[in-house]
Amino acid sequence: MAYKSGFVAIIGRPNVGKSTLLNKILGQKVVITSSKPQTTRRRIKGIYTSERGQIIFVDTPGVHKPLYKLGEFLLEEAKLSIPDADLVLFMVDGSEKAGKGDKWIVENLLTADTPVVITLNKVDRIKSLDKREEITNSYRKLFGDRHIPVVKISAKTGRNIDDLLKNIYRKLPKGPAYYAEDEVTDQSLKAVVSEIIREKVLNNTKEEVPHSIAVLVEYFEEKPDLANISASIFVETDSQKGIIIGDKACMIKKIGMEAREDIEKLVGTKVFLDLHVKVKKKWRKDPARLKQFGYFSD
Repeated sequence: MAYKSGFVAIIGRPNVGKSTLLNKILGQKVVITSSKPQTTRRRIKGIYTSERGQIIFVDTPGVHKPLYKLGEFLLEEAKLSIPDADLVLFMVDGSEKAGKGDKWIVENLLTADTPVVITLNKVDRIKSLDKREEITNSYRKLFGDRHIPVVKISAKTGRNIDDLLKNIYRKLPKGPAYYAEDEVTDQSLKAVVSEIIREKVLNNTKEEVPHSIAVLVEYFEEKPDLANISASIFVETDSQKGIIIGDKACMIKKIGMEAREDIEKLVGTKVFLDLHVKVKKKWRKDPARLKQFGYFSD
């Protein structure tokens, strides 16, 4: 059996389960997940290696209409992942028919010669086989006469993931491994830590606060038995700062405790985590701030 390797971009609207799928395939958490839109803000590579070959998945921000400079960056990140891909997984919510957002993605991003696999997630929510077929056909129609294979999965439970991987390997070219067998992501440890902290903020806050958050790890020292980490959580208003800190600092303590637990699993040692909350007004509209927080396309 020939060894295969290549890049697979995961494209779709917000909250269709792209990051959940990647974590499930890799068997560990390399990208954060949340019910909030715009959880994924950068292209993140997840590396899956088996005896059949190596798949470099590129998880991308959910495609939506940008309202700020940050939103424009997120859309650009999704666009940039496609030209270099050997295959695109067009991931959709299989519990509902194709909508305007899906149509826009197909007409504006998936027009090139790059092969596509329609990946219907959450199909287990629909019990009627007729309804499932109706939903499937609504996505097929978006591609007109192009014959696009469809794989129905559940990213949450892992249903049909093996079938999806078989379809991916079928489409990939022969080639060498680009990464070592034990590598699962191209992210630095500091980047993963900052994302873990942001995930805990997302999961503990609501309304506009999650979208206004950026996290910067400003100090990271690893010793054999302890990791010392200092990080700043940036918000846009004083009221948001108050929400993050909480009454008698209860919210910031909760965020810190949950983040520390995940970071300790990641680094394998005890962690001292020092969190600060800072206000940077309108940072999502400021190109210089976006660059400072790592939101720039390379």
